[in-house]
Parts: sequence; structure tokens; C-alpha cells
Amino acid sequence: MGSTVPKHTISSLISSNDQWASHTHTSQPDLFKSCSEGQAPEILWIGCSDSRVCETQLLRLGPGDVFVHRNIANVLYPQDMSANAVIEYAVKHLKVKRVIVCGHVSCGGVAAALGNSTLGGVLDGWLAPVRTLRKENSKLLEGLGEKDRALRLVELNVKRSVGVLMENKAVIDAIADRGLEVHGCIYDVSTGKLRDLDIKEEEEEMSKRIKAFELR
Repeated sequence: MGSTVPKHTISSLISSNDQWASHTHTSQPDLFKSCSEGQAPEILWIGCSDSRVCETQLLRLGPGDVFVHRNIANVLYPQDMSANAVIEYAVKHLKVKRVIVCGHVSCGGVAAALGNSTLGGVLDGWLAPVRTLRKENSKLLEGLGEKDRALRLVELNVKRSVGVLMENKAVIDAIADRGLEVHGCIYDVSTGKLRDLDIKEEEEEMSKRIKAFELR
């Protein structure tokens, strides 16, 4: 087999960065000075690591606007120390105004969870929560075509992650104290469009959630 030549070398990437920095300094002369003085993002974005989902670009925002946590298939679970550290810092210290959990169409992690082939290593374990969703919604999912089944599991996964987020103490406190907003969205990589799932919580469910998870 022939060798594969990388599309980007470190030299070409450094050169591209130099061009970007020069252009940005000219077009937005105060940006880097502002960034050097600190950050005050209004948004915490929790999304997938997929290279096609560039949160700052798709929101038409820039450096300093979005605090970010990304992982395979945008999975959240209560024991994830990395995600919890990001959430706590963004909500308690940066005091972001809204949190967006975003899944996307054509998610490889969701596709893997819908299949039965092992990925090996840590990936099988990481995707276990998505497989659990598949099991819990098997009747619904099996009644759909392949494309709709994948999209529905993407939506269910976002809703589950939003549910985990809403049980986080920092989030509960910030909603009560200053009206923090939490949203679940889906990004379509084929159109570039973002869609709000408009996730609602019934009054009774909200009361039970707060009673169980509000810590003092």
C-alpha cells in the first residue's frame, strides 16, 4: 500500500494561523487585547467531538463567546468529572446565561449504538448510555426507517443529557437564582441548520426533580 500524505502539516497549520491572526488583527483590532484580559461568555455549549460541528462558527460567534465541552456523542452522566468541572466553572464562576446541549444528524456514536459491532477499548463502555436509550425505546425505534431511527435516537440522547444537566446542583441553583436557560438542540450537518428541541418540563416533574436533587 502507498503512503498517505497528510493534508495538513504542522508547518502549514502554523502558517495558516499566522495568516488568520494577521487578518483578524486588521479586521478586529481590539479582539486579541480583549481576549488577553479575560473571558465572559454567555453560552456553555455541550456537544459532540465530531469535526463537522464547529459551535462558534455555526453560531456565527467568535473567540470569547462560547465556553465548550465536547465528547463522543455528547453524552452526559452524573459521575463524569470532566463534564462536571466544565459545567460548574461555566455556571458558577463565568455565570453563563444559557447552556446548550447539542446533538447532530449523522452522529457516528449514535450509529454505533444502533449497531451491534464492538468498537473495542473504552468506546463500547462510553456509548453504553446511548445503548441503554436504544433498549428503553426499542419499540419506538424499531418502528422507524433507518434514517428516522438514527435521528430519533440523537434526539432522545440530547433529551437524556439535558435531564442529567437539570439534576446538577450548580444548574439547579443558577436557574433559581438568576434564570439560567437550558436548551437541547440538533444540528444538521447536511444543511448547517440548528434546531431547538423546545424541551419542556411539567410542573410536577420539576417539583420532584428539585426536591430530589436540590442540595444545601
